[in-house]
Amino acid sequence: MLLTVSGPPGSGKSTTAELLAEAFDLDHVSGGDIFRELADERGYTPLEFNKLAEENDEIDRDLDRRLREIAVEDDDLVLESRLAGWLAGEQADFRFWLDAPARVRGERIADREEKDPARATEETRAREASEAQRYQEYYGIDIRDLTIYDLSVNTARWEPDAVLDMLVTAVERYEADGDEGQAPIELETNF
Repeated sequence: MLLTVSGPPGSGKSTTAELLAEAFDLDHVSGGDIFRELADERGYTPLEFNKLAEENDEIDRDLDRRLREIAVEDDDLVLESRLAGWLAGEQADFRFWLDAPARVRGERIADREEKDPARATEETRAREASEAQRYQEYYGIDIRDLTIYDLSVNTARWEPDAVLDMLVTAVERYEADGDEGQAPIELETNF
């Protein structure tokens, strides 16, 4: 089973993807972890590395190619990244989008990175705008288009365990009912 978890920074992707992987005994691959590792290896913060990626499209393209290959090669996986739903394409059994208001996401990031919440929110908005522009330019993807996702959840409303319960219920229900009568989503992108 291949599940994808996507959403903006601070939406709870990593927490939810880890819990989802545990619930279904699947591997978990995080695009954010890979991106942060690449940034750290080169001596950049994620925001600085994002700015560099605006000038060097190979940063995004390399990361996206790597995640796409993982999605194609491994179907016992929870793939987590902003573009995971797009990258997995038709291989995905279920695509989730998580979101929360910018203020909530900024506070979460501030807690995680030990910084001022207002600064974290501002940096997150800048990062999102940068990424959205690049996704549109590179792949023709409007990141705000949620029509490819099977379920979208506002994670500000529930604790992580409650979000997990919703996602597990959705997957279990999907598996029990099957996908008869549902046309697969055709995604045309060049990763």
